[in-house]
Amino acid sequence: MMKQPVVSVVLPVYNAELFLADAIESILNQTFSDFEFIIVNDGSLDSSLDIIKRYALIDTRIKLVDRENRGLIITLNEALELAQGDYIARMDADDISLPTRFDKQVSYLSDNSNCVAVGVLANLIDSDDDLICSYNNLLSHEDIDGAHIKCQGGAIVHPSAMIRRRSMIDVNGYSKLYPHAEDLDLWLRLAEVGYLTNIPEKLFLYRQHVNSIGYAHRILQVESATRAVIDACQRRNINFETINPATRKAEAVTINEVYVKWGWWALNDKNIDTARKYAIKALLSYPFNLAVWKLLVCSMRGY
Repeated sequence: MMKQPVVSVVLPVYNAELFLADAIESILNQTFSDFEFIIVNDGSLDSSLDIIKRYALIDTRIKLVDRENRGLIITLNEALELAQGDYIARMDADDISLPTRFDKQVSYLSDNSNCVAVGVLANLIDSDDDLICSYNNLLSHEDIDGAHIKCQGGAIVHPSAMIRRRSMIDVNGYSKLYPHAEDLDLWLRLAEVGYLTNIPEKLFLYRQHVNSIGYAHRILQVESATRAVIDACQRRNINFETINPATRKAEAVTINEVYVKWGWWALNDKNIDTARKYAIKALLSYPFNLAVWKLLVCSMRGY
């Protein structure tokens, strides 16, 4: 009888050929090695399946599920049903986990029985692997849950998290009611059965690109997040309007707006070359935009 792994890594894949190999290798290169690696190919139309098969041939920890497209939430719950480990480590197909991530998270969960989920701090990178900026910095349960109940996502970077499988079962996994905000809803429900935290080390590279869910499905994501918080407030007997006096308006963003935002993030974090790159990208698309010129001038002088 085979020994159960300590960790079950859950990686959903859909048309992820550009960054998938780096994501897989970052998991296989973890210093903590007692895990199974569940990769669900959700009907990819690109070369993702071939990439997964190549790695599955050289590492028996990989358990490949290949079938037609069913969507992210169904895929995540399917992987959870297959998982055998005490802990669920999330991973996405375009991000990178640094080598000691699992070691630090397993150690923390082993020593803190009341913690149901632990993330790590992250750096944002772009499609070229260039550093944009540091990302999350919240550590305490109160600060993390406080951000979530105010509709502020990212206090725990979802694909950087390790979660107790028992706790995932207790809250019934991911809900289909909140498409593209299923992670925020999960954190809100997990916070009602235990505490959340982040390890104060940057152990994750969180990739930003214009095809990611946060940009491609912005309007639905904001609407779903708002519903998730309203439902959490009802469960907790909290007045939603008091917590969120000004609900975010769901608006689509243009590529130019994204470039300008990344440029300012990079500049404020002293990543000057990245800031200049996005100032130039934005300028080529919108040469008469004042905000773009302001970013360009500031990035060229370095502040």
